[in-house]
Formats: sequence, C-alpha cells, structure tokens
Amino acid sequence: MRSARSTHFSVTLFYVNRNVTLSLPSRTLRRLKVLAAERGTSISRLLTETLDEILNRETGYGRARRRSLAALEQGWSLGTGGRVDWRRDELHER
Repeated sequence: MRSARSTHFSVTLFYVNRNVTLSLPSRTLRRLKVLAAERGTSISRLLTETLDEILNRETGYGRARRRSLAALEQGWSLGTGGRVDWRRDELHER
C-alpha cells in the first residue's frame, strides 16, 4: 500500500519598485517632507499610500457608481406594464 505524500512549496513574490521623477514646487516639497516626518515615514511611502488610496477609490467606487447610474438610466420593471390600476388607499387598507 502506498502512503499519501503531500508536496509543499513556497512562492516568493518580489515587487520591484520603479523610480519616478516628480517636479514639485519648493513649498509643496517642504510641506511634504514635514508631513512625512510627522507621520514617521518617508516621502516615497507617503506618496505610495496616498496614490494607492486614490486608485482603489477610483477603480472600486468609480466602477460601482457607473454601474449604479447605468442601472438607474435603464430602470427596472415593476411588472405593471407602466399602468397604475390601484388607488393609494387600497394599498394601505388593513
């Protein structure tokens, strides 16, 4: 009888950061340095986190918003064929 063997392996993901050159006004750069120092982080990390937040918000929220607006434009069938053949008081009778 053969024994069951399990094979384990690990995967290591390497995220390669790319350098980007930004041209910022001196005042903005000074304020950015102060903010990063106050938060105990680097300018690079601060910008990365902020850009990630923007991208997540835009891709997630923006996509959901567009889908919702398209659904509102299309409308939903209420099964009435566009006719209302009841009175309000009939609906609220107990």
